[in-house]
Amino acid sequence: MANRTVKEAPTIKGTNPQYLIEKIIRSRIYDSRYWKEDCFALTAELVVDKAVELKCIGGVCGANIRPAPFLCLVLKMLQICPEKDIIVEFIKNEEFKYVRALGAFYMRLVGTSVEIYKYLEPLYNDYRKMKYLNKNDKYELLYMDEFIDQLLREERVLEVQLPRLQRRNVLEENNQLEPRQSVLDEDIDDNESSAESEEEEEKKPKKKETISEKPKKKWKDLDKPSRSPSPRYARSVSPREKNSKKRRRSRSRSRSKSRSPARDSRKKHSSRHEHRDKKDRNRGHDREKEKRRRD
Repeated sequence: MANRTVKEAPTIKGTNPQYLIEKIIRSRIYDSRYWKEDCFALTAELVVDKAVELKCIGGVCGANIRPAPFLCLVLKMLQICPEKDIIVEFIKNEEFKYVRALGAFYMRLVGTSVEIYKYLEPLYNDYRKMKYLNKNDKYELLYMDEFIDQLLREERVLEVQLPRLQRRNVLEENNQLEPRQSVLDEDIDDNESSAESEEEEEKKPKKKETISEKPKKKWKDLDKPSRSPSPRYARSVSPREKNSKKRRRSRSRSRSKSRSPARDSRKKHSSRHEHRDKKDRNRGHDREKEKRRRD
C-alpha cells in the first residue's frame, strides 16, 4: 500500500509514473532504509524539506546496488505526482542547488519536449559545483550546467533510462519554440563592439602623430639683406698677431706654474724646515748662556 501511486495521478507516457524507473532499481529503492524511514508518508510540501537536506546527487552506488537519497526522492515524487507549479518553483530556486537539480531531473522524466527545453535551457547559466556519488561509491565534482547538458543530450543519466526527447530544430520549424539565444552570443557581440571601438581609438592618435611629424616650413624674410659670401681661402696672419699669441701662451704657462700644487707644497715644507732650524738655534744659544752663567 505504501508503494502504490496516488489514485489521482495522471498517466505519463501512457504508463504509471513509477514505471519510468526500471523494476530492479525500484525494488532496491523500496527495500532501502532511506525510503522506509524518511520517505514514508511524504506529501508535496514535505518533499521540499527533504530536498533541502540533500548533500549530493547520485543514482545507484556500491556493490550492493544501494540507491542514493536523490534517486529515492525522485521515485517519491513520481509516486505523489506534485503539481507543475511546484516543479517550476523547484527549478527556479537559486538558493538550494540540489533542489533545483531534483526539479530538473523530474521535469526531464515527466515533461513534454517543449516544457523541457523551456525550463532546462536557462539552467545552462548556472555554474555551481555539486557532489556526484558514482557507481564506485566515491564522490566526484559535477557542475550544474554539465548535469543539465547530460539531461538534454544523453539517453541514460543516474542509471535511469530517460524518455525520448524531440529534437530542437524540429520544434523550431513547427514554430513551437523560438531560436535559442545564448548568453555567450551577447558576450561575443559586446567583445566585438569593444574591439571595434578600440581600433577606432588607435587610429585617431596615429593621424595626429603623422600630422605632427610633418616638417615645418621655414619662412624667409625677403626684406632682410642677404649675407655676403665668405672668402674661399683664410686671410694670412700678420707678424704682430703671431707675437701677441706667443706672449699670451708664455703668460698662461707662467700662471699655471705658479698655481701648481707641487710648488705650493714645496714652499710649505721649506717654511716648516726654516722654522724648526730657528728653534734649534735658539735652544743652542740658551744652553750656551746657561753654561757661561754656571762657570
